Amino acid sequence: MLTLGGDGVWMVSDADGLRLSVLGIGQAAAAVPCNPTSIPQRGAGAMLTTAGLVPSWEALLELSNDAWQKSMPLGDLLAKAQALAANGYPISASQRFWLDYRRGDIHDWHGFAQAFLPEGLTPKVGTQFRQTNLARMLSVLANEGLESFRTGSIAAELALGLAAAGSPITGSDLAATSARIETPLSLRSGDWTLFAPPPPTQGATTLLIRALLDQVCGANRRPANPASRFHVQVEAVKQAFLHRAGLADPDFTDQSDALPSARHIAGMARRISRIQALHWPDQLETADTVFLAVADAKGRCVSGLQSTYFDWGSGVLVGNTGILWHNRGAAFACDESNPNGLAPGKRPFHTLNPGFAIRDDGEIILYGTQGADGQPQTLTVILDRLLADSADVSDALRSPRFLLGRTFSDSQDTLKIEIDSGESVQNILKDMGHEVAPLPVLSPLAGQAGAVRIHRDHSKSLAHDPRGEGNAGSTG
Repeated sequence: MLTLGGDGVWMVSDADGLRLSVLGIGQAAAAVPCNPTSIPQRGAGAMLTTAGLVPSWEALLELSNDAWQKSMPLGDLLAKAQALAANGYPISASQRFWLDYRRGDIHDWHGFAQAFLPEGLTPKVGTQFRQTNLARMLSVLANEGLESFRTGSIAAELALGLAAAGSPITGSDLAATSARIETPLSLRSGDWTLFAPPPPTQGATTLLIRALLDQVCGANRRPANPASRFHVQVEAVKQAFLHRAGLADPDFTDQSDALPSARHIAGMARRISRIQALHWPDQLETADTVFLAVADAKGRCVSGLQSTYFDWGSGVLVGNTGILWHNRGAAFACDESNPNGLAPGKRPFHTLNPGFAIRDDGEIILYGTQGADGQPQTLTVILDRLLADSADVSDALRSPRFLLGRTFSDSQDTLKIEIDSGESVQNILKDMGHEVAPLPVLSPLAGQAGAVRIHRDHSKSLAHDPRGEGNAGSTG
């Protein structure tokens, strides 16, 4: 499935020391409801923010020209996507799964069923699926330029479609949307330096989990016993998620302590018991997100995530554009005293946090995953395997994982763990006080990640998650 109605967050680096975050995060409309009592998860009521994905592409192309004096023509970059949308592609098992999963809801979503269930039935895996309206939008972008999404003919069509759907987003809001180029957050972990995007993303949470584990276990050292390892990972996640409640748009709330001081981290680490689980009441969500990573022979690297937030985003197709709009407005809080409280022009707390790690000897790892609140959890397991264990990329992505807390498919505050972790591991975790619930082997709920390891000799090891349907390849 292709869509342009979401956000994009990117991490960029090169061999000359360039380290940048590109935050394509849409802002709340100028006319958002004042002090709402609730924000729905779907529909026009969740369509409160503009889409920052295409503006992030603008910023990336400009960055490529400025820093590397190189970029492909826009038409060439969009040609394959335009052809896929126009000519169709086989429906995947994942697309079929999520259409089936939401079949009780999608007929209430504005314009959705007509586009995704053209004959009123869920299409079979392998059926050709076309997005002709979206193909037209991609063709316009290629001809008019990416700015058309903000100020050109596409923006005009979007404004009409958004209004018809009941969203408060206007043409002026679209025109005011831009991506920001920021300095990434960074963390030393043994002989590695990890980089993550700054607020309003949860990049600080991923780094904080890593810092807490280093405090509890030692830098790049983890318990050999699988149950003990899962336990300290989960307990570090809990402490980091308690801190995460303060992450928000730095234009509205001071974020100078987004990544706490070493002293504060040490205090948080002391609250982690090696033998007893902390009760956990937090609620987590899921997402419809794609991870992309690329590295070339000259050491130029990009790690990025594109997302509509929940699976199928808001569920609303905007007018006749074929563009499915995201529901990132649902990430806001209704309480205006909350750091992430809804306000005009504000960017919501954002789950996207692709990253990269650079070892002192020059080795680089690019990584990221879908999974909304599960992203830091998935990355915790993968990074421990890649950094502490020096595992092969494929092995690291294949290893059993966990997901803590509620999800869209499970209302229980349980520790969900893939069953190939072993029955004895699960029993030990139960004895430690975790409320364990089994997940199938290679469950999509445990994240669908990707990783690229660039070795010192410039060779690459890369893999996609066996839980998803991505691909990894090299042009040499």
